[in-house]
Amino acid sequence: MRSEAPIHVLLISYPAQGHINPLLSLAKCVAAKGASVIFITTERAGKDIRTVNNIIEKSFTPIGDGSLTFEFFDDCLEDDDPIRGDITGYIAQLKLVGKPFVSQMIKNHAESNKPISCLINNPFLPWVCDVADEHGIPSVLLWVQSTAVLTAYYNYFHKLVRFPSNEEPYIDVQLPFVVLKHNEIPDFLHPFSTFLSFGTLVLEQIKNLSKVFCVLVETYEELEHDFIDYISNKSILIRPIGPLFNNSNIKGANNIRGDFVKSDDCNIIEWLNSKTKGSVVYISFGTVVYLPQEQVNEIAYGLLDSQVSFLWVLKPPVKEAGLEPHSLPDGFLEETSERGKVVKWSPQEQVLAHPSVACFITHCGWNSSMEALSLGVPMLTFPAWGDQVTNAKFLVDVFGVGIRLGYSHAENKLVTRDEVKKCLLEAMAGEKAEELKKNAIKWKKAAEDAVAIGGSSDLHLDAFMQDIKKCGTVNIQKT
Repeated sequence: MRSEAPIHVLLISYPAQGHINPLLSLAKCVAAKGASVIFITTERAGKDIRTVNNIIEKSFTPIGDGSLTFEFFDDCLEDDDPIRGDITGYIAQLKLVGKPFVSQMIKNHAESNKPISCLINNPFLPWVCDVADEHGIPSVLLWVQSTAVLTAYYNYFHKLVRFPSNEEPYIDVQLPFVVLKHNEIPDFLHPFSTFLSFGTLVLEQIKNLSKVFCVLVETYEELEHDFIDYISNKSILIRPIGPLFNNSNIKGANNIRGDFVKSDDCNIIEWLNSKTKGSVVYISFGTVVYLPQEQVNEIAYGLLDSQVSFLWVLKPPVKEAGLEPHSLPDGFLEETSERGKVVKWSPQEQVLAHPSVACFITHCGWNSSMEALSLGVPMLTFPAWGDQVTNAKFLVDVFGVGIRLGYSHAENKLVTRDEVKKCLLEAMAGEKAEELKKNAIKWKKAAEDAVAIGGSSDLHLDAFMQDIKKCGTVNIQKT
């Protein structure tokens, strides 16, 4: 009887933390199921990952029943190259250097009698499925936004419903199961968006869905079953496998993260330990969103006026943006020293899981939204752009775990200190707070059930592994 051939999987990530973290979580899940996994991104991102995790490139790390190895490629740009600030130009550069790198890796593995079984990429690298196609290897997309957002992009690309246009910029969009106002669609699709190039990049990936055999989605069936069924009925194999970050039960997985900055975990958790249950508001706007200084001031005064305890991640701007670091009002830190803490980075999953945290002021990126939903934390929504505005709509009106606080950057509205105070107090105590917490606990329980052995996401991951084995058998027979 012939023994089963080992599975070798390449995962190729766009070098941004919001892309790397979910794909790396997937890498650990796939490795735990017995695969030999190689995670690839740029050398520049790899430098930070190596530093934070104390790992060596190409070193073999046992994870569950499989293993994880990192490899990085040079994007061939100087640190101050202006192309880094031009998303379209940078994507083209990654294709120019990344495509031959990945292709050569595939050839090397084939020559070493360790053929690659599958390629997995996240959005912004649609060329990966072309490389896979050239080598006769199955490819897969990890969709790192919600299935509802995928539905919006799919309907836009295939012109299935009317979207805002220059002639009709303010019409509603009649998606399946939900109606979105013009300012609730992923705003890369709106004609007035200042980020239309991002929309073009995502739509390129939607165009390539016919080239992948499967789309893995960072969500769970119980949360988005209607949209999952809808897309699945479009002849696209959808496998919800989230929440991906929750891999604490995987042996060897906890020591490897995709963070670019090492946080002072102990200091932050110790501070949270000193606070009473449900007394702290956690504030973080992700790794990219940068608020105007005037808005930072209003949030600070809202915190002062509300008298709540808070943990605020006020990160420095990315170097390429050329922006000044935020400042806080005079005397703010002194006046809030007993009940507040301001940091540049935090271990977000640990923070959201802490019993002292009552609510989360968030930019509504899907990674942060999934973490909060899966850990039972109500949210105050403060979206900036892209899918964040759609996520905010769902968090408030569909999932029932949020209060609308901020607006997208496109609306150019200042949220005043009085609004911040009002929403904070509403989310922290009283009838509304109880309703939000009840719904949040419901989604937390559903997420825990989904990733448990035999849960919906676990079964989808098992089915995905079987898909790869079947595809690999077909490829071996062909060769």
